[in-house]
Amino acid sequence: MTDNFCVRIARKVLVAEGICAFDLVPEDGELLPKFTAGAHIDVTTASGVVRQYSLCNPLTSGSMYRIAILREEAGRGGSRAMHDNMHEGDLVHISRPRNHFALESSDAPSILLAGGIGITPILAMAHELKASGMEFSLHYSTRSVARTAFRQELLEHFGSNASIYHDDGTSKERFDISQVLHTAPPTAHLYVCGPGGFIDAVLTHARSVGWPENQLHREFFSAAPVSTEGDGSFEVVVASSGAVVPVARDQTVVEALASVGIELMTSCEQGVCGTCVTRILEGVPEHRDCYFTEKEQALGDQFTPCCSRAKTERLVLDI
Repeated sequence: MTDNFCVRIARKVLVAEGICAFDLVPEDGELLPKFTAGAHIDVTTASGVVRQYSLCNPLTSGSMYRIAILREEAGRGGSRAMHDNMHEGDLVHISRPRNHFALESSDAPSILLAGGIGITPILAMAHELKASGMEFSLHYSTRSVARTAFRQELLEHFGSNASIYHDDGTSKERFDISQVLHTAPPTAHLYVCGPGGFIDAVLTHARSVGWPENQLHREFFSAAPVSTEGDGSFEVVVASSGAVVPVARDQTVVEALASVGIELMTSCEQGVCGTCVTRILEGVPEHRDCYFTEKEQALGDQFTPCCSRAKTERLVLDI
């Protein structure tokens, strides 16, 4: 099976208000590539754009992938195309699974935190941890009961290990990050996924009460908007050939390189997925991604050319 291949939509079902789950099965009779909890696949949507969706089903023998997609009216069209134009029996083009949000290989307890559609990788993690007999707790915050995807599966499979909170509920029914962190074992690893504001709130609070960075793990679904008013031009140098490529103020590095025939592999185009990560040999990048940790960004030795830029007049790239 190649890195990119077709699968068939065996089942499409509404799992919450505005959220559809898609069960994807092999089209050619081969088993699907194995994956680990936290992995995602690239999906070429009905509109032709490529989007990343986390796998949320238990680890299987290769018979099925499940993804769940929130319909975003203000998005870039991928989710609407999947909701409106993809149906059971249709073929869809996907990539092999990639994992930038894997569980740590340790015996430490895991605290799983999900906001909204962020339940997708977290759900797969819960299944893997339960199957392995590991200690964990899952905390899932949504706007309302109607917006709670996989609610019945969570209650049936994980029982008291899973807690569900709703923004429109009473004060006792709302998510309290202070309480969750206060009662967590000190050696626990925290995994958080969801809207940017939810992730930022969780990580900010965890850091404020002394959680070590190596115990904090997060995955964003999209990047926050960045002002481009102050953007200027700069140059990138292709180290392998010495070619100097100008990057205009209204261009990305990926676009500038493509204009001279140098294609970099991209996917999300927002600095979320890490597909385009490129090493920097000289120069200082201006990071606009949410893929790297702050510590990794501070090293300045790699960046995401799909969205990040330069603080110096020139970047020398290891390509």
